[in-house]
Amino acid sequence: MKDALAIHRWLLAHQVHHEIVRLPRPMTCAEELPETVSAAHDRCLMVTVFDVVTRAGREVVAGVTSPVSLPPRPGALGGLLGARQVRPAPSHVVNAATDYADGLVCPLLLPESLPVFIDDRLPTDADTIFMPTGERHTALALRGLDLLTHLPGKIVDLRGSRPRGSRGAVARRH
Repeated sequence: MKDALAIHRWLLAHQVHHEIVRLPRPMTCAEELPETVSAAHDRCLMVTVFDVVTRAGREVVAGVTSPVSLPPRPGALGGLLGARQVRPAPSHVVNAATDYADGLVCPLLLPESLPVFIDDRLPTDADTIFMPTGERHTALALRGLDLLTHLPGKIVDLRGSRPRGSRGAVARRH
């Protein structure tokens, strides 16, 4: 399993200014990060892993990096991919697909074989953002711009917006 030290070494090798934050109490999932580090929910990130069944019947695993305040909806990802079924992946699949502990997946150092989508609502400014490191007692802090520069994946709109306008009723044939 990957951990804070592996992330730290990788960021040092890429000359990215960052900080490994020692947490005052252990956390079990990324959703606990805002309260643990006293940061806004939109300044903390999480990676959600989904089991996806394509229209052709192929099963794939995909990850989504998003702010904790805006967890991805399976339907939005399904619409984006044109998938038949999308559901949260079970813990053992998350652990195997990401090499991180389920619930504490860091968006960095994910395997190249894992398709990753990045919510376009991620903060991309010079302020600090926080994310898990795969460990219960640490978090990673770095600037949003630095993260976006090194984050693997495709930036997508996961709002799942529906067409606007009136919906006309259609009478059934008798």
